[in-house]
Amino acid sequence: MMNIIEIDGEKAVVAFDPDIRMFRGEFVGLNGGADFYAETVEQLYEEGRTSLAAFLTLCAEKGIAPRRTFSGRFNVRLDPADHEAAVVAASAQGKSLNEWVAAAIRDAADNAA
Repeated sequence: MMNIIEIDGEKAVVAFDPDIRMFRGEFVGLNGGADFYAETVEQLYEEGRTSLAAFLTLCAEKGIAPRRTFSGRFNVRLDPADHEAAVVAASAQGKSLNEWVAAAIRDAADNAA
C-alpha cells in the first residue's frame, strides 16, 4: 500500500491514526513542518491544500524559502559488520561503496513512491 500522495506538486506521507480515528498527512522536503488531519480521503486532500497554502503564505511573509535544499551528502552510521558486508557487496558488483549505496537508495525510493 502506497502512503505517499502529491498535493499541488508537493509530496506528503499519509498514515491512519487509530487513536484519533483520522488520517494524518505530513509534507516532506519542506523547510519546516506542515501537517494536516482529516476523516476521509477527500477531506485529506482538501486539508492538505489548505495546510500547504498557509505554509507557503507564512514562508513568503517571513522571506523563507519553502523547500529544503539537499546537498547530496549525509552520514550513515552502521554496525561495523554491516559496513563490511556492504563493502564486500559493492566490490562484488564492481562498484564503490558510494555507488552501491546510491543505487540501493534509488531502488528503495522508487519502490516506495
